[in-house]
Amino acid sequence: MTGIFIALISGALMSLQGVFNTEVTKQSSMWVSASWVQFSALATCLVIWAAFDRSSFMALLKVNPKYMMLGGVFGAFITYTVIQSMSVLGPAKATMLIVIAQLTISWVVELFGMFGLDKSAFSWRKCVGLLIAAAGVVLFEWET
Repeated sequence: MTGIFIALISGALMSLQGVFNTEVTKQSSMWVSASWVQFSALATCLVIWAAFDRSSFMALLKVNPKYMMLGGVFGAFITYTVIQSMSVLGPAKATMLIVIAQLTISWVVELFGMFGLDKSAFSWRKCVGLLIAAAGVVLFEWET
């Protein structure tokens, strides 16, 4: 139950972040806004690390494969693409498409056991669920 609650909070925060970042971009510029997002995230993480964790950053040297450390690079492009999509499509439509893309890619990664994950079996139930979610986007956007 805790995992569900945390995932719901994550989704809500991502949606709000996209709206906030889009507004900051309108009042500054794309890369100023994206830089601020990444800088403020770093500052927040460092404060939380100093208060609660204090594990060594040297542990990063042990991470293998090294490409797993590209999360921050992805984060910069996530910030950019969320801002752009929300600016063009609006928050609801952009978020729906983002979630469908996340679900699709996550399932493909699981199916093929990519990036060190255990391979999962194909499930028609999951495939139909993904198609229903995609149909939900169409239904949500359908104008009569």
